[in-house]
Amino acid sequence: MLAWGAPLVWATAFAENSARHGLPVGRDRLLLWIFVGLFAFSVTNPRRFVSGIVLEWLPFAGILLAYDLLRGSADGLLFRAHVRPQIDADKALAGGAVPTVWLQHHLWHGPHHIGWYDYATWGVYVTHFLGTLMLAFTLWVLRSSLFRRYVAAVSVLAAVGFTTYVLFPAAPPWLASRDGDLPPTARLVKLIWTHVPIAHFRLLFEKGARYSNHVAAVPSLHAAYALLISLVLWRVARWWPWRVLLVAYPLAMGFALVYSGEHYAIDIVLGWLYAVAAYVAVERIADRLEALRTTRPEPVPAVH
Repeated sequence: MLAWGAPLVWATAFAENSARHGLPVGRDRLLLWIFVGLFAFSVTNPRRFVSGIVLEWLPFAGILLAYDLLRGSADGLLFRAHVRPQIDADKALAGGAVPTVWLQHHLWHGPHHIGWYDYATWGVYVTHFLGTLMLAFTLWVLRSSLFRRYVAAVSVLAAVGFTTYVLFPAAPPWLASRDGDLPPTARLVKLIWTHVPIAHFRLLFEKGARYSNHVAAVPSLHAAYALLISLVLWRVARWWPWRVLLVAYPLAMGFALVYSGEHYAIDIVLGWLYAVAAYVAVERIADRLEALRTTRPEPVPAVH
């Protein structure tokens, strides 16, 4: 009864709280719910809960929270924000046009004429704030070996992403437009959520602004984490429709980020390259460590 009842009570409370106050998209609120959920799913095995929190989740949460706090200070530490390199790269990728400008010119009809694809863009964008941690939670409960590799890759991405933001601060399209370096574009996500009947999501922007960095655009970690999720789940998604979704998700995230003015196309490509590099590096190191453990000779008992 405890093994099934505790997770059921937690899931019910989570659903009721989300319906009443909105999904906990803030990192601190989401981590709190996850810690309670970890206890619910390990209530019959408290030793695993304590060791998991202390040895696995607290270091992981500390890295993510440190990234949130430090990211906002990366702007201007060493260099001024770059604008032209991203614009020139996007023109080269798209045959002379900047994809964000082109997409908004053809698809965006103003905040009073929101289309279905605008709501879809908003929805895909928001999954970033839930997907990374919720997948970690799911893997910890169901596949602990994958959990360790996944959080290692997420941590590597956070570290190299922050380092890149310090060395190469870069303005996103909406900011370049505001400063006159790009034809007019809008920051669509902030405009779309005013029409979404879940007002609690405004906390995502109001609260997140304390730690945000407007010139932390290269690479796009939104795109990187989306692809990383697909790479990690690919090995366990045997049914082909699931794999279609895993291919579609990072593509949809890339479209949403470019169309909404949050990133250039080159930011997406670099984010994907970072994700592949982090995933491959962690997988190789983990495989090598596992091989060393399995081939380690057993100690020979002493002969008396």
